[in-house]
Amino acid sequence: MDKLIIIGKITGAHGVRGELKIFPLTDDPRRFLKLKECFICGQNFEKPEDMTCHSARIDRGNVLVRFENVADRDKAELLRGRFIAVTRDNAVKLKEGSYFIADLKGLTVIDDDRGDLGTVVDCFETGSQFTLEIKRDKKKNLMVPFVKVYCYEVDIEGGFIKCRLPEGLYELYD
Repeated sequence: MDKLIIIGKITGAHGVRGELKIFPLTDDPRRFLKLKECFICGQNFEKPEDMTCHSARIDRGNVLVRFENVADRDKAELLRGRFIAVTRDNAVKLKEGSYFIADLKGLTVIDDDRGDLGTVVDCFETGSQFTLEIKRDKKKNLMVPFVKVYCYEVDIEGGFIKCRLPEGLYELYD
């Protein structure tokens, strides 16, 4: 199976007809409106279950989705806490210079002055930008703003991100 990309988290049931309330984990929640084939799985992609989307609509920052074979509230509630994932073929096409978080995880971060800093374990939104969480050997994880001025080269195939840390940032975590 193609590598899956998580696009949302099921936060509960909505109504009595099996509609699911989804918290979108994607830049564009409207992408759910075109969703057809997907998977429901655990956070680490365990137990992926093939699903077909019947309908979707946006409601106050969340997405409400109906799947075939989920016809009542009880079945919908059983899916609370699980995730919606799509194959790479069904993922939205990214603009140049944009990346899936799943592709950044596991990359080695190399600083111009300090060399190998560690491995990306997460990337999350912090206000107006994204931040990389970098796991280091026997040290506290390092948080680096994922902006072009600091992270100037990303090579997914090569497995690395080249960066120039802002002055004083490294010392904060030592």
